[in-house]
Amino acid sequence: MTNGIREVVGVFDTENALDDAVDALETRGFDRAAFSILASEDAVAAKLGHRYRQVKEVEDEPAAPRETFFSRVSRLEADYLPTPVLASMGALAFAGIGPIWTALVAASAGAALGALLSRMVHEHHAALIREQLERGGLLLWVNVRNPNEEQTALEILKDFSAHDIHAHDLAG
Repeated sequence: MTNGIREVVGVFDTENALDDAVDALETRGFDRAAFSILASEDAVAAKLGHRYRQVKEVEDEPAAPRETFFSRVSRLEADYLPTPVLASMGALAFAGIGPIWTALVAASAGAALGALLSRMVHEHHAALIREQLERGGLLLWVNVRNPNEEQTALEILKDFSAHDIHAHDLAG
């Protein structure tokens, strides 16, 4: 292995196959931080200076902008955690300061903010999925630290029907 970053690359034809592969990788000891996906079309165009027609054009492009992959579990957390947490924070911030309605208003504002954040996460995720599927599939990069992890990642991506599976080095 080099001193740079080594990663395994694969392209999936469905969101479910991508989610299932990441679940399998996590089960085999990969950290959530090891996974990234291609950023939005606009971010790619801004960074690279051109739009891509197919995801395979950017699979091995080290400058291609990436985003953290949010698994099914992470997206569920986005659904259920922000609303009650922000509502509670709003209520607690104003508890004991004034009338009960002040705490209720703060709790309602926190809940509304949580619901808005959840919707934004889902809309952003849906747009990324749609953009990439229209251009050949869902691109996943998996950082690997050693040859054993590389082999495991290659096998799991293959098992979950990824294509264009390979490993490469990024300059480090």
